[in-house]
Amino acid sequence: MAALGWLTPRRRSATARSVLAGEASAEAARKTARSDAPPHADEAAQEAHGTANGTGTHTTTAPGADGAHTTGTGAETAAEPAFPVPGDDLAAAFFDLDNTVMQGAAIFHFGRGLYKREFFRRRELARFAWQQAWFRLAGVEDPDHMQDARDSALSIVKGHKVSELMSIGEEIYDEYMAERIWPGTRALAQAHLDAGQKVWLVTAAPVETATIIARRLGLTGALGTVAESVDGVYTGRLVGEPLHGPAKAEAVRALAAAEDLDLARCAAYSDSHNDIPMLSLVGHPYAINPDTKLRKHARAHDWRLRDYRTGRKAVKVGVPAAAGVGALAGGAAAAIALHRRRK
Repeated sequence: MAALGWLTPRRRSATARSVLAGEASAEAARKTARSDAPPHADEAAQEAHGTANGTGTHTTTAPGADGAHTTGTGAETAAEPAFPVPGDDLAAAFFDLDNTVMQGAAIFHFGRGLYKREFFRRRELARFAWQQAWFRLAGVEDPDHMQDARDSALSIVKGHKVSELMSIGEEIYDEYMAERIWPGTRALAQAHLDAGQKVWLVTAAPVETATIIARRLGLTGALGTVAESVDGVYTGRLVGEPLHGPAKAEAVRALAAAEDLDLARCAAYSDSHNDIPMLSLVGHPYAINPDTKLRKHARAHDWRLRDYRTGRKAVKVGVPAAAGVGALAGGAAAAIALHRRRK
């Protein structure tokens, strides 16, 4: 597998590669954005949201009354002006995906689905399983783990048609992702849609995967990592670098310029301190299920916080409530089973 570690230096400001990645992502997002407005969630999204709320139908909840553990420093009060502002077409919302909109990392679920379809061998599956287990336990993005997953994905899809992976991605969403959507964050996104605003996912996951998730949730579109393709076939290389950290901010900046948005009136949502550059761009930053560093930063800057995890331990270490002990035990059992088969 090609080593792409040099593409993602840690803790640095925007570079030429991150700007290129952001601009490429914004261009891809605009090309694939849904033309119907306002968008509506599909049956899977409605079912996931309704089930989590104890009903069989989709419900819309305003950001200030979504049942989250609100831990801000006074920003969320009864006197707070209505947000999002209905009819403000200069505003939009940008949502990180992994552990913000969805429990776990999209690229790991995608890898699991590809293994089921025999795109790669058991050895690679074991690595995907371990990375996902680590992600659930830590609740934060580790650049080394995320980079390794991207390296694996690039080598796996090289030579495959984009259309083939898009078709498979639809199936994988139904199999592994639909039930992992956080209903609280989904309600926040719906509030922006109901206000007539566009809502975009912003993620290091492949833009094709992110676009599928955005469409299935009824969102406007997605900004994601752009893998190079020639004549509709993946080359195994990236355009720029993975959409992570400063590259996300560059993508949001490029999209806002293309869409004539006023970033001071926009909102952004994320769980990770890696997304502080993106959150700092907008006038309405939200920390969702925040890691320790983001929580500290959000409190220091009086940003709004929402926590949809339940239980003190979940809040502390970032384990999604729906993952819980059962899911972790299941992951451990799967790892043990793989180990025994290999003996």
